[in-house]
Amino acid sequence: MAMSVHVLTLLAVVLYLAAAGGLARPLLSGGQPLNRLALCLAGAAVLLHAGILLGMHRGALDLHFFAALSLVACVVAALTLLVNLSRPVAALGVVVFPLAALFLFLDGFVAAPTAPLQQMDWPIKLHVTLALLAFSVLSIAAVLAILLAVQERALRARHFGSWLRALPPLTQTEALMFRLIAGGFALLTVALLSGALFIENIRAQHLVHTTVLSVFAWLVFGTLLLGRWRQGWRGTRAVNLTLIGMTVLALAFFGSKAVLELILHRNI
Repeated sequence: MAMSVHVLTLLAVVLYLAAAGGLARPLLSGGQPLNRLALCLAGAAVLLHAGILLGMHRGALDLHFFAALSLVACVVAALTLLVNLSRPVAALGVVVFPLAALFLFLDGFVAAPTAPLQQMDWPIKLHVTLALLAFSVLSIAAVLAILLAVQERALRARHFGSWLRALPPLTQTEALMFRLIAGGFALLTVALLSGALFIENIRAQHLVHTTVLSVFAWLVFGTLLLGRWRQGWRGTRAVNLTLIGMTVLALAFFGSKAVLELILHRNI
């Protein structure tokens, strides 16, 4: 069983990397990106990834460090494919798919055995699901912010390479980024409210830092959306605030978990 899971994991990793390579063709050889083929390969990788997670973690919601990273990566990769159904932003996959491959590989081959999974009541599962969706949506917005910054810098320097022409127009990238931030902000708001309602003792569950940082990230994204609505914020300011908010949220989700599990060797 373990051998077959490892084989499937390697196959999914190869598919993710092949998909990223097809999308990155303008960077590698100057040719046109192989979007349709790459997205098909990525779709197969996501399905394998999801099946592997269900098999490895017995269908339970495993929130140990590497398992949580792999789960988030799978959701982000799936959302990247969904976004591409309505917006041609396949270049997202150049960043997202290799990261998904890395986190899947770490979960399958590097992660140490974890303690038995704790059963969660449905309200806690709902809270965790909302939080993971919020993190995933805002992660894609952060990748778009990076692409936006790269495009702006290249245009200012008048570097009109074939890779730049493969990216969507600046205005389209920016509009999609703000739509994703708004959606992620709404999900994060509901996740925080559900946490306040359903989690009884955040100190005993090592959630103080997670809660404080999540609220701070919520304030950053809320400020950005308010500034966009009232003052028309865009460009460098929007990119910087998006990346700051995402960095804080990543620390909230994985910072304390990494310290507890990887340094202090405490399973939570």
